[in-house]
Amino acid sequence: MTAPDAKADLHHYLQSAREALLWKLEGLSEYDVRRPLTPTGTNLLGLVKHAAGVELGYLGDTFGRPSGEPLPWVEEGAEPNADMWATADETRGYIVELYHRAWAHADATIEALPLDTVGTVPWWPSHRNGTTLHHAAVRVVADTHRHAGHADILRELIDGAVGMSKGNDSIPPGDAAWWENHRSRLEQAAREAGRDA
Repeated sequence: MTAPDAKADLHHYLQSAREALLWKLEGLSEYDVRRPLTPTGTNLLGLVKHAAGVELGYLGDTFGRPSGEPLPWVEEGAEPNADMWATADETRGYIVELYHRAWAHADATIEALPLDTVGTVPWWPSHRNGTTLHHAAVRVVADTHRHAGHADILRELIDGAVGMSKGNDSIPPGDAAWWENHRSRLEQAAREAGRDA
């Protein structure tokens, strides 16, 4: 058995989350990729836009490697939460290509620097804004997987599509009737538990 390659592990899990997040956009209309499906406005394209900014910030700016990408939604004076939705003028193609450029920039940072390299997170308080590349990469992996999970739920709400990745739905087999029966059983169990509480 060979020694684990920490950078390869981080990249593998980051890339799988990136791809899952983008896959959730496939086959949907412009309306559906932007459609706010929670009370706080969570939407698929906004998750991708946010993830691009997170990568450029934590795996670029933090380590003195600015990307040069203009991100007006994260600048001083930007509207709160502007990184979590796409305006009508910000096309799906633009956001997806931005995310691809963010991947390349982040991957170059991880490749170029040792994991114990210390950087400064510009938006953290100055008394605790130092971090290592390892910590920043783990943070980005965790954040991207969290948002890929959000995207899973949003996509299921939009058109019923589920799955972890193309070719791997990661759920038990069952037709629509089986899943309706399963959901009804869960609803019944919840109602029974609610009566007992």
